[in-house]
Amino acid sequence: MNGPPLPAVPPPSSGAWRDGDPAGGRRWFALPGPLALEAGGALPGARLAYQTWGSPRPDGSNAVLVLHALTGDSHLTGPAAPGHPTAGWWTELVGPGRALDTDRWFVVAPNVLGGCQGSTGPSSTAPDGRPWGSRFPFLTQRDQVAAEVRLADALGIDRWALVVGGSMGGMRALEWAVAHPRRVGALLVLATAAAASAEQIAHASAQLHAIRTDPGWHGGDYHHLPPGGGPHRGLGLARRLAQITYRSEPELAARFGRAPQHGEHPWRGGRFAVESYLDHHAAKLAHRFDAGSYVVLNEAMNAHDLGRGRGGTAAALRRAAVPALVAAVDSDRLYPPAQQAELAALLPDADALRTLSSPHGHDGFLLEAGQVAPLFAELLPTARR
Repeated sequence: MNGPPLPAVPPPSSGAWRDGDPAGGRRWFALPGPLALEAGGALPGARLAYQTWGSPRPDGSNAVLVLHALTGDSHLTGPAAPGHPTAGWWTELVGPGRALDTDRWFVVAPNVLGGCQGSTGPSSTAPDGRPWGSRFPFLTQRDQVAAEVRLADALGIDRWALVVGGSMGGMRALEWAVAHPRRVGALLVLATAAAASAEQIAHASAQLHAIRTDPGWHGGDYHHLPPGGGPHRGLGLARRLAQITYRSEPELAARFGRAPQHGEHPWRGGRFAVESYLDHHAAKLAHRFDAGSYVVLNEAMNAHDLGRGRGGTAAALRRAAVPALVAAVDSDRLYPPAQQAELAALLPDADALRTLSSPHGHDGFLLEAGQVAPLFAELLPTARR
């Protein structure tokens, strides 16, 4: 019910990928020069980890950019393997003969700037040889896209045939289309919004508070600590809070109801099955993610506002004159369908809102591959070449 048991060992101070770990399918791009940041200052010595599938045409016209959600990474498709602690998060959609057919398309998936699976983030080594930790700067989605633009330049891609993302990845996909419409042939966004809402900021704030009040946080400078010494308890609590918003109440009721966890009794120190489910996801994240990245990426999501400095949301979205599809999940209580309806109405070349029918809540954009695949089939032929 809750997945295989995790090793009974203390979690590392950080679950980040570190230099010296197996590279897996990653490649790296070092940004040429410091990256100027929207909030001021610059980030020096940054790099992006990324993975690719398929082969690019000489003119780069078959390139597709896929952008991951909060705790995703560049491992878009394929099994768990050395260097990749989890299987690909969209394996059913990407590969030969699949919706994103890698015999035809050159698919690129970067790990977001500020992340912890090979791209520069708080767990990375700063120019002085120490982890960035508390010194890592505030990032916005626009900074992250600026880094991805440099990656596209290095790969020789003047225009992506398609930019696609869900949730946090959808925020960056929208920024691509608004800031660089000539470089986006088509746009597919799922379960995302034009700007973070008050409720979404509130959910994230509670999660960030859980991490920052963990005694193992040490103001963000914990990466040198031994296993068990980092802020894994706060990160675990943040994940529990988030997991509740990722799923729907009907699904939790159907899967768990009021059942106790097997072999336990809630009246005698045991857990309900749904508590065990949350505990499993908390422990799993602590072994593969970094608390500092969780903070940096949530703050960037809270800062997300396409209309900032662009005359408001409607004016900003008018810039994104590219063929587009917007998809909502009918049971999503974190990014409710009204937010996607706004996007579909304001994007100038978007078709009518598509709705995925799913009991899984926000995570439906990851789990309903059979409903997402037709969106690729519909949109890719319309992409500007």
